[in-house]
Amino acid sequence: MKAIRRFTVRPVLPEPLRPLSDLARNLRWSWHAETRDLFQSVDPECWAASGNDPVRLLGSVSPARLAELAEDSRFLRRLTAVAGDLDDYVGGDRWYQDQPDELPAAIAYFSPEFGITAALPQYSGGLGILAGDHLKAASDLGVPLIGVGLLYRHGYFRQTLSRDGWQQEHYPVLDPNELPLALLKEPDGTPAQVLLALPGGRSLHARIWLAQVGRVPLLMLDSDVEENDLGERGVTDRLYGGGSEHRLLQEMLLGIGGVRAVRTYCRLTGHPAPEVFHTNEGHAGFLGLERIAELCADGLDFDSALEAVRAGTVFTTHTPVPAGIDRFDRELVAHHFGPAAELPTIEVGRILQLGMETYPGGEPNLFNMAVMGLRLGQRANGVSLLHGNVSREMFSGLWPGFDPDEVPITSVTNGVHAPTWVAPEVFRLGARQIGGRRTEDAMTVGGSDRWDSVGNIPDQDIWELRRSLREQLVMEVRQRLRASWRQRGAGTAELGWIDGVLDPDVLTIGFARRVPSYKRLTLMLRDRDRLMDLLLHPERPVQIVVAGKAHPADDGGKRLIQELVRFADDPRVRHRIVFLPDYGMAMAQKLYPGCDIWLNNPLRPLEACGTSGMKAALNGCLNLSVLDGWWDEWFQPDFGWAIPTADGTGTDPDHRDAIEAAALYDLLEQRITPRFYERGPDGLPDRWIEMVRQTLTLLGPKVLAGRMVREYVERLYTPAALAHRAMTPDAASELAGWKARVRSAWQGVTVDHVETSAATSTAELGSTLSLRVRVGLGDLGPDDVEVQAVSGRVDPEDRIADASTVPLKAVSGPDAEGRWVYEGPLSLDRTGPYGYTVRILPAHRLLASSAELGLVAVPSEGAAEGAGVLMR
Repeated sequence: MKAIRRFTVRPVLPEPLRPLSDLARNLRWSWHAETRDLFQSVDPECWAASGNDPVRLLGSVSPARLAELAEDSRFLRRLTAVAGDLDDYVGGDRWYQDQPDELPAAIAYFSPEFGITAALPQYSGGLGILAGDHLKAASDLGVPLIGVGLLYRHGYFRQTLSRDGWQQEHYPVLDPNELPLALLKEPDGTPAQVLLALPGGRSLHARIWLAQVGRVPLLMLDSDVEENDLGERGVTDRLYGGGSEHRLLQEMLLGIGGVRAVRTYCRLTGHPAPEVFHTNEGHAGFLGLERIAELCADGLDFDSALEAVRAGTVFTTHTPVPAGIDRFDRELVAHHFGPAAELPTIEVGRILQLGMETYPGGEPNLFNMAVMGLRLGQRANGVSLLHGNVSREMFSGLWPGFDPDEVPITSVTNGVHAPTWVAPEVFRLGARQIGGRRTEDAMTVGGSDRWDSVGNIPDQDIWELRRSLREQLVMEVRQRLRASWRQRGAGTAELGWIDGVLDPDVLTIGFARRVPSYKRLTLMLRDRDRLMDLLLHPERPVQIVVAGKAHPADDGGKRLIQELVRFADDPRVRHRIVFLPDYGMAMAQKLYPGCDIWLNNPLRPLEACGTSGMKAALNGCLNLSVLDGWWDEWFQPDFGWAIPTADGTGTDPDHRDAIEAAALYDLLEQRITPRFYERGPDGLPDRWIEMVRQTLTLLGPKVLAGRMVREYVERLYTPAALAHRAMTPDAASELAGWKARVRSAWQGVTVDHVETSAATSTAELGSTLSLRVRVGLGDLGPDDVEVQAVSGRVDPEDRIADASTVPLKAVSGPDAEGRWVYEGPLSLDRTGPYGYTVRILPAHRLLASSAELGLVAVPSEGAAEGAGVLMR
């Protein structure tokens, strides 16, 4: 019989065990080994059956066992120590508290998904895992972050395979009462809510669930409440599900509702109000509109409020291709804003202007969430050096007249949260070397360029560790493979072969990620005979573990999975290559440590960062990757291999795949497998072990989320907080008025004449020339602009590369024609073809970048006495 109503019955813990409830509700347990060990000791069988989830564990353990533990003095001492450690962690000073006073009082961090733990399945892939690691690292560092997301009742889908290898999706319902969450409540005990106005007089209500991530609160909005109609209840049903309007409503709830949730949380708890708002990808971009509306309600006009909001906003783009950005039809957006819908005090046309692709090559009828994010954020970044370059090129249309390298988008390379992803055995090896506390600090706070202490670990210890982790992975794979084949309809009698799948002494390659076409899941299958030879080599075999999910709407991705699965089903090779369905955090935490090689072969430069290889590296796994994302930045032959790419624009995609697959096979055959199996005088693969050692020594400190969050604090959050404080209502009004005046007068700004003291087209290195420039400023004055000399090496088309800029000074003016004269020196500090030009940019003390307005004036063809090329 089916129940007509469902309850969650919570256990009543004996008084001595009450701290277990607090420990279970703070997600620090997901990365704190002592807390997990404590919960495991409550009931090892229940712990395993609960999927290592303390909340489920406490709901399933017997009252008799709880009564027994309440009398167990040894257990109670451990409980007291672990609970005290959490209190110290949450309340004590950490890295952030030791920094200068100008740091932000609080930062609000918005993301559509958060991967904290498998027990809270609110993530689909790298974006969510990155967001979860950002929160955990912020907690470890003491950064006063408030996370903001949505609570999806189905999370992301669970994946199984049909008998013929086709991906099948399942959407189990999540009960928030069975998750490590608590409802945010008003003083009278009623659930706190936020409300959005919808067209037609309807409303969207959402409750606020609180997940405590160490020191960091994560607010998650849930629309499945009784006050909503059926359609509105489903807004937070699935991550990345539904059509355009469904996605738009999710993103309005995340952005607009999220700001309202932050205000509610700060009101109820006394948490400092955020000075900085960080938008992790464009999905949360509407948060800027809500903050503009708040300021307009306080008396500011729209343009002044826009400047105030921009000053304190950081926008991070993770997308290297336009197709990966959420874009909505302008009419759909217009329908959901204005007098009869949300933000009625803001003119709909002003909202649309923020997201429209009003630049060459843009789609004039589409509202682009990333474009809105860039227009609403004074500071923006990509997530690796290469991705920063790609982003500047991709969005350069927003800053016409500027070279891509001057587009104001910087980069902060992603990192990963070491305590989450490092196997306990690896941590213990470090602790034996330098002590537990120093190891923990090295993995969380970071700060050193090298982990030189790794150099003192004996080769034998490293090799025994690697084999132990590989053996654990083999056991995990067999268990998961057996479960997968049963789901595919196989009987127990058919599955005896699984006991021989993988070998703990064989070189093990891992490949696990989302399955869009650009990540090229099946590149390894390009030459199947050659792959079979690698898998079945009599002396130097390899084995491959593959996992990944395709988006439910991506049949192309599902076909790639099916192709890989059918190959892996072949009885000739199924003991050497496996596909594991339902890739998620729990699987990943076994997969990364157990592999010897982490394979990554995307189409360059379409991998924004690619953090899975970082997690593998922290466990001593070597990377074999295309030079894309983070690997392009940090690759060295000392600790991995680079797959050569054929990424010229004229390369046929099929031919490119053939070239790069051949390069992959060559590396495996000629360089990687010989090194793994080659033994030194002591019977160990000493050259391989040295690469593992170099990976840990040189890559370890770089790939930390602690390093990443410290960079955000120092390079983006603190400047944004200072700009926010400087942007008082009067300053915001001043800046908005100045921008309007400059924009309207810019057509009158001209570079009329440029002359130099150079008499010939050659000059000597180290000499200095004098520049004299006559400019027209129209209705503007010298205080509104900066006149610059731009110089550097030139290419055959006289384009300046690696330019340096020098401001020129006004020496006279205005003359009878309203012209000003500027002068300054030009130092010739490089040899070879060298050139210069002059330009005029808007200048104001409150601008974060001189490119901010996208305005620049340069000489006309006849303005210079001679060409601006000094040496050829």
